[in-house]
Amino acid sequence: MRDLQIDWLKCFVATVDAGSLSSAAPEIHRSQSAVSMQIKKLEAALGHPVLLRGPRQLQLTHEGQVLLGYARRMLDLHAEAQAALHEEALTGLVRLGVPDDYASKYLTPVLKRFAPRHGGVEIQLDCEQSTSLIPRVGRGELDLALVSRDNARRGTLLFHEPMVWVGSTQFDVWTRSPLPIAVYEPASPGRRSALNALALQGRPYRIVYNSSSLAGQIAAVESGLAVAVLTQCSAPPHLQVLGEQHGLGPLAPMEVAVYRSRASQGNKAVDSLHRMLVQTLRQAGR
Repeated sequence: MRDLQIDWLKCFVATVDAGSLSSAAPEIHRSQSAVSMQIKKLEAALGHPVLLRGPRQLQLTHEGQVLLGYARRMLDLHAEAQAALHEEALTGLVRLGVPDDYASKYLTPVLKRFAPRHGGVEIQLDCEQSTSLIPRVGRGELDLALVSRDNARRGTLLFHEPMVWVGSTQFDVWTRSPLPIAVYEPASPGRRSALNALALQGRPYRIVYNSSSLAGQIAAVESGLAVAVLTQCSAPPHLQVLGEQHGLGPLAPMEVAVYRSRASQGNKAVDSLHRMLVQTLRQAGR
């Protein structure tokens, strides 16, 4: 087998993350035909196809699945080596968004790595739900956001975050019919996951509480008003995780991604934080 070229791996990973050759091309500043050619060279070197070109979307072959993890690690190490050898003192402002759910567990370790290396960079942090952060990145009001993505082409996928039903140990709310539930705003993926799960079960429910904040969801559960669906990382230990034994079915996980504005392309401070988010959180996901 021939040596694997970095450019081949960049095109391969970008295509997987973007979902198509046409979507990957602008992300890595190549034409669609150039991306296709690099992947063909990769497949020729491996002696195996890595992608199946279906009518609607690309799918990884078995060899492609095996290669993907190695390719990500090789690209991360390549970027880290470049940064170590050529890194300059960075300055400027990075406007970063994150939902309350992910701030403590996932953002804290990234900032602990970033801040000592780049003391000249100011980070402006906004904590809002993904449904608010995504359009703000699209408008260029934020440079980066860690989000639960709303479609498969939104940003760079980092990991899948499990979703859980939670209730208070002091109230057996889950025994009631219709089931009282607390939910996020209508566009929220978490709300959609909860309602889809109940619909699949055929379980009657009624929405008794709406809140766009994590604290509001937790308060509704603590007070015995409702059960709720939270990301596993944000579920407080004093609340009970509910499951099939409580009559509640499984939930689809959240796809957590880092989403970057087009206006921030070429900003070296944003480049550096974006790279660290991807490297650190992909490792956490694995």
